Amino acid sequence: MEINKLFSPKYFLFIGTVLVLFILYSSYGHLMNFISDVAFSYPENKKGNFSVDIYKNRTFETEEGITLSSRIFKPRELEKAPTILVRIPLTYSLTDSLKTELVGRFWSTRGYVVVIQGTRGRYRSSGEFYPLIHERTDGLETLKWIRNQPWFDGDLFMWGSSSFAHTQWAISNSTDPEIKAYFMHIGSSNFKEMFYPGGAFSLASALYWTIRSRGQEDREVNLNDLAKGVEILPVMQADNVAIGDTDFFNDWVMNRGNLSFWEKIDGNKRTETIQGPVLHLAGWYDPFLISQLDDFLSLKGHSDPFVAKNTKLIIGPWKHADSVNLPNGEKVTYRENSVWPTTPWFDEILLKRDSVIPEVKIFVMGVNTWREENEWPLRRTVFKPFYLKSLGKANTIQGDGKLSFNKDSSGGDFDSFTYDPLNPVPSAGGAMLGPWGGIRKQNEIEKREDVLIYDGPILSAPLEITGPLEAYLYVESSAKTTDFTVKLVDVYPDGTAYNISDGIVRIEEMSVDQETPKKIKIRMRPTSNVFQAGHKLRIEISSSNFPRYERNLNLHQDLVNARKTIKAEQKVFHSAEYPSFILLPTIPNN
Repeated sequence: MEINKLFSPKYFLFIGTVLVLFILYSSYGHLMNFISDVAFSYPENKKGNFSVDIYKNRTFETEEGITLSSRIFKPRELEKAPTILVRIPLTYSLTDSLKTELVGRFWSTRGYVVVIQGTRGRYRSSGEFYPLIHERTDGLETLKWIRNQPWFDGDLFMWGSSSFAHTQWAISNSTDPEIKAYFMHIGSSNFKEMFYPGGAFSLASALYWTIRSRGQEDREVNLNDLAKGVEILPVMQADNVAIGDTDFFNDWVMNRGNLSFWEKIDGNKRTETIQGPVLHLAGWYDPFLISQLDDFLSLKGHSDPFVAKNTKLIIGPWKHADSVNLPNGEKVTYRENSVWPTTPWFDEILLKRDSVIPEVKIFVMGVNTWREENEWPLRRTVFKPFYLKSLGKANTIQGDGKLSFNKDSSGGDFDSFTYDPLNPVPSAGGAMLGPWGGIRKQNEIEKREDVLIYDGPILSAPLEITGPLEAYLYVESSAKTTDFTVKLVDVYPDGTAYNISDGIVRIEEMSVDQETPKKIKIRMRPTSNVFQAGHKLRIEISSSNFPRYERNLNLHQDLVNARKTIKAEQKVFHSAEYPSFILLPTIPNN
């Protein structure tokens, strides 16, 4: 009887379960190594040959008494190895832990020690989490700690995106130890440009970041909370409505014009003192794109020939740290592209071998293909002005607005519209953090009377636009302060319109009694797009793109207290004397 009980089906089930768990446990490392290879490996990567030892919650205390915690991945067979440092506002969730392990294993199997450290107030690091402020102090102390580790061979590299890119810029002029190279993606040295492009506050992005990052743990953003927050006046109260009063959001709002605040954060001057070259990974629909390209050009003009020669650039069609769905349904993924170039890039610098990473690599939308280039902007670019024209009624898609490569005096002198801050033009895609950004249809927006529409002719042959874009407008306003926005749109043969690029400028002082229109320059996001035969180029002009940008209330008020609004009567001129135009970087057909 006892023997029968011993060898019952439950017994065999128990034994079988134990064996399965043992097999899974003993093969866990091999399984995770395999998954990381599948997720991130490209032909350019060398094969991962090393076993990996993982050390969790390795800590040290800074001079301020802050305990910084790291997870370390070390090639088992190597006593010393080059190190990849990643300083991120990591959370201790299962998802983040899994991502961390996959990335750490990918690099470590290829011969690198990997240090993934939670920044102050995150992961298991002590202190209060406050984005961007402490990264130089804590980063420099981390370098001192690494220098004294038994596994450190003297070669140090850094990797990271967005605020993780900032952790790189913050210590980029360090020489003890010197950082040999950087892989910075979707982030720049200039956060002020991201928060206040053209002078307008990036409301949706700032509030999305606040909701997601407030506290010790990242959280999923409730889009209803986000929508309620952006609608509130004054803007200073947006965080209170969406998630609760948050110090760093308040500081971003209050310090619009306080350069000393941004100088503590930004490392834009460090493009002149950085010790190693940078591989930039950027996105056409990323809010850091403009300032990231500024960084690239600054580094290419660097006084150190090695830094200048070896700095590289990759631009995909991505949103911020997210894949993008193109109009044809194709999906271009982001995550693997943010990892796979790492070891070829660092190996290139470490081993001084021939490059496998091109000087410039861009994703050309419209034809949806990757293309290698020798520089940015492209030397073969022909900048052509595309002039606005109408008979004075360019409002809505039903209007008479036209675009022409030829400047002439035919038609009316200007178009006009009323801008009401209480009824702003809603954002449809663009360079925003979160799911609201990216490529979106523009057709509903184009029905509005406060949107001027200018159409080019139907193209008989493909037209490539690749490079930086600028709009030059002659404008008037009844308000003393106001905004003007510009958007470049690709119109398909069936009439569907998709956003390609946009920009904004805040006019702080509009002389309403001036006798001549005011000439303004709007810096738009660079792009690369082929407008196919049968398509049209379209320009949209308005005074709001909300909530991507906070709305200008048309009165001189600070964002802390601004509640009062007035309507503004806006004019955009396009006469022979005042020819408004957009300057397009056209690429000749070979």
